[in-house]
Amino acid sequence: MTDQKAEGRGGTATAGFDRRLLPPMLLGSVLNPINSTIIAVTLVPIGDALGAPPSQTAWLVSALYLATALGQPVVGRLIDVFGPRRLFLVSTSLVGVAGVVGTLAPNLGVLIASRVLLGFGTCAGYPAAMALLRSEAKRTGQDSPGGVLTALAVANQTIAVIGPLLGGLLIGLGGWRATCALNVPLAVAAVLLGLLRLPKESRTEEAGAGESPRRGGLAARLDLPGMALFAVTLISLLLFLMNLHLRDWYLLVIAAAASAAFAARELRAPTPFIDLRVLGGNTPLLVTYGRALVAYVVAYAFLYGFTQWTEEGFGLSPFHAGLVQIPMFLVAIGVSIVSGRSKGVRGKLLVGALGQVVACAVMLTLTGDSPVWMLVLVALIFGVPQGLNSLGLQNSVYFQADPERIASSAGLLRTFAYIGSMVASSTAAASFGQRADTGGMHHLAWIMLGAGVLYLLLNVFDRTLGRAPGDPPADTPQAP
Repeated sequence: MTDQKAEGRGGTATAGFDRRLLPPMLLGSVLNPINSTIIAVTLVPIGDALGAPPSQTAWLVSALYLATALGQPVVGRLIDVFGPRRLFLVSTSLVGVAGVVGTLAPNLGVLIASRVLLGFGTCAGYPAAMALLRSEAKRTGQDSPGGVLTALAVANQTIAVIGPLLGGLLIGLGGWRATCALNVPLAVAAVLLGLLRLPKESRTEEAGAGESPRRGGLAARLDLPGMALFAVTLISLLLFLMNLHLRDWYLLVIAAAASAAFAARELRAPTPFIDLRVLGGNTPLLVTYGRALVAYVVAYAFLYGFTQWTEEGFGLSPFHAGLVQIPMFLVAIGVSIVSGRSKGVRGKLLVGALGQVVACAVMLTLTGDSPVWMLVLVALIFGVPQGLNSLGLQNSVYFQADPERIASSAGLLRTFAYIGSMVASSTAAASFGQRADTGGMHHLAWIMLGAGVLYLLLNVFDRTLGRAPGDPPADTPQAP
């Protein structure tokens, strides 16, 4: 059977990873970051064209984050049940629809709706890639796809570098609507690559074998009530984190009530959306999610807060402030390439944690009179954890998650990262107030330093990180 599947993909069972899968995997995984980075340079033109203040155009960013944070684990679960091909094709098609809607949007409300569609449309790329990696590992018997995981990390980091530059070029050529129209050819390319190169066989039969598909039919297997309660919990929490204020206390109440109902539902559902019993017994994976949240609080606080300070507190133009960030992404790409072939996870995360602590400490020495090379130095130091942390966390989930739920587990990793980004955004806003001055930057740096130390301690005292990849800890659940 394995040989037949391999031949169906144009390879053999001993040929290793099917490299024909790389183009759709890489393109699908970068659809979200390319839209996340391009929007940074389009907010002002959109506001000018549609007569919207920054407080309203900010929803173009938040809408994408909300939809993606919710959609990643949901679409990941669908991939676990139906296989990556179908969900990849449906989702990437939705990216094209969002591109058309955004290009023709007559007002800000429609444009925000297109960003929601775009968020859901980009949800399949990363979970599908992780599911394909797991299925290829099973087919080939080679459970160490370090090169492919590195390629995914590098592709996302490369997009972070060229995204704003590409956005500026498109705006110069066709205005802000051209940045929306870009999604149409990207979606067409992704759909064609998916049709031509993704394996036609799905994992529906495998999932069904482990989850008893006759227990209540499709709706029971998907656990729609569990998904709905998860959505209410997450949306309420993220809306609160986006604008921390006591007047929004009711959002926390809603989130708490929905999470309690969600837990009760998942513990008694025959095929839960998120198997809390299995997840609760998988301590390493839980720690990885917590580690990701803390790590991305630091990373996004730097991206949001430090950039704002370089413009308002230090006096750089937006263009030069963007140039200061480029060394960070270039170092991150180099670090990922150099360290990607290594199987170890603990070393990557420890060095990444130390890099965050050092960079935050250097931030505390900066003032409005500091030389520009000090700003570049901070960006260079932050490039090390930027490359190592994303790769180490990605590898951790790959080896720690239940193989039958790898896509939804990968989606949850992204969800925790987006929660970290919301916390970082709110923390930066609270630190700066009306202006991103040096005092506010130092206040933010102290918070980042505290989070960085916590992240370091999580890595130092997590003994499961010392295990060889592929050797699951004793409390990691095995696939049925």
